Amino acid sequence: MAEKLAKTLIGMMGGLLSLSFGKQLVVFIISMLPILELRGGLIAASLLELPPVESYIIAIIGNIIPVPFILLLINKILKAMEKSRFKLFNKMHSFLHKKIMKNKGSIEKYGFWGLVLFVGIPLPGTGAWTGSIIAAFLEMDRKKAFLAIFLGMIMASIIMMIISFGFLSKVV
Repeated sequence: MAEKLAKTLIGMMGGLLSLSFGKQLVVFIISMLPILELRGGLIAASLLELPPVESYIIAIIGNIIPVPFILLLINKILKAMEKSRFKLFNKMHSFLHKKIMKNKGSIEKYGFWGLVLFVGIPLPGTGAWTGSIIAAFLEMDRKKAFLAIFLGMIMASIIMMIISFGFLSKVV
């Protein structure tokens, strides 16, 4: 599914590919987006045939940029969405709240390392965005949460580099 989404986004951003740094910009943008995040950025980089190390750095930078903003602002945004007169915002709040409640137990139980593992294991519904939202909701120390999310991103990026660029097939 992530590969299909990455291909779709690459197609939508096709105009950027004409720039001298267009492929890198596409990877950067995809890495910043919720849902796909770093995983989608690395898949896109592989599809665009960018060098692995360059792709790794771009995806990490793109994925880390939203984290401090989420940690600082998401609780205010969630409260505003909950109280909004617009049903769409109420539904979005309900969706996010359910996602937070579903995953908060394991993070609360294991704290810092729970957040590292939550972000670091590249499964659907995990990642820096969700980890940041949960950390903010649980009112974790922002510096510790940022470090945990960053470590989780490093872990997820290594796993995704192996998958996206086929390092296993080259070694075995």
